[in-house]
Amino acid sequence: MERRSLLSATAGALALGGLAQAPAEAAPAAVGGGRLVTSFNVLSDIQGDLADFTQALQDIKAVNPHSSGLAVAGDITPRGYDAEYADVRQALDRGPKPREIAWAIGNHEFYVPKWADPDTLAQDTWPNGTTEDSLFRSFYRFAKRSRTFAETTFGGIPVLTLGTERYMKYHDSSLWDEVWLSEAQFRWLEDRLRYWARHRKPVMVISHHPLPDTVSGTRNKLYRSDYLQPDRLLGLLGRHRDVFLFTGHTHWDLTLSDWYVRRVVPGTANLDGFSVVNTGAVQTGYADNGQGGEDTVPGRFNQGLQVDVYRDRVVIKARDIANGTWLKQLSVPLATRI
Repeated sequence: MERRSLLSATAGALALGGLAQAPAEAAPAAVGGGRLVTSFNVLSDIQGDLADFTQALQDIKAVNPHSSGLAVAGDITPRGYDAEYADVRQALDRGPKPREIAWAIGNHEFYVPKWADPDTLAQDTWPNGTTEDSLFRSFYRFAKRSRTFAETTFGGIPVLTLGTERYMKYHDSSLWDEVWLSEAQFRWLEDRLRYWARHRKPVMVISHHPLPDTVSGTRNKLYRSDYLQPDRLLGLLGRHRDVFLFTGHTHWDLTLSDWYVRRVVPGTANLDGFSVVNTGAVQTGYADNGQGGEDTVPGRFNQGLQVDVYRDRVVIKARDIANGTWLKQLSVPLATRI
């Protein structure tokens, strides 16, 4: 399904509970005790906006110079051409370059088949000779791995990236960008979440698409059906109080009140739920238009997150990169002390 131009390109409970939230006009000071374990950053939806991506990298270096890593929650490129991946790599090489990068695959990484060539949009002749396998290979070469899901660590804190293993249009003509996860990916995720729970570590999960009934935009009809197996994924994540899921795709503004939620999943025996965080976007912002769709956020838009992990809590800070200001922050107590 396509909700915007290409180049502008389950039931549960939501709660903020007793979380400490605060606006942040200047760099916010963390509240509470406990030692800082690590700090990292999250961006999403670059989509060819390399000027704003470069600004984001510079902002991270200036504001969080000791950041242990950068997670990019998908839509790295506008269409998935190898030359577009090369442009992102070139921007990184010009620097400042993050210490570690965790890449998630997004739907825009699969848009080459909509083009007869880089200058000619040809959706009526989809896939224009492009194979599904070639799209995955382009991502794998860029991300330097052999599958869409992966694990790394930022300063000793586990970071798991999830990603579709099929571009569904190749498998069902009635579908487009829906996320399909294999049995192997589900088993891997379940195993890693259990492993890190035993080791008393919070887990940062990065996925491009948002789960239904979570953060901003996910009650809008545009984003209610992004996953083909949402209940199974929710069931795995919902067992763990110290899981933090970061999702992009919507580009919805971080100034919205539901940029962060606790998602409680019935049947998981975890009545506190798990954390879900909207990542904002590098390229273009959106918000609800009140009619089941969305409107563009006016003015310059470039947003991201800084995540500070302490022994007893995780502090998440929303950043207006375009204007170099903080938007807000919240502090999430950890169920187990690191």
